[in-house]
Amino acid sequence: VRLVESGGGLVQPGGSLRLSCAASGFTFSNYGMSWYRQAPGKEHELVATIPSGGGNIDYGDSVTGRFTISRDSAKNTVYLQMNSLKPEDTAVYYCKVGNFWGKGTLVTVSS
Repeated sequence: VRLVESGGGLVQPGGSLRLSCAASGFTFSNYGMSWYRQAPGKEHELVATIPSGGGNIDYGDSVTGRFTISRDSAKNTVYLQMNSLKPEDTAVYYCKVGNFWGKGTLVTVSS
């Protein structure tokens, strides 16, 4: 299993970013996918999860209404659209499937 995140960077408060996670080594369409994040000095936090069929999406309370998770089975990729970003969204964002994690991509929200 290989998960490669991309799309992180520095953005001003109120801005937007779209993260991507390219997956390989398993049958992507059969598995739910998740995004987690870890801010400095804090535990991993669930950001969003999308089932294999794309329905019943769940979001963490702190991102509901601002972030959108989606998946493209033709590209074996899961996305995280992040809008109205806040400084407290600063973290390393990880893609996860089962017990497998990507290496993460850093998102910094700062003016």
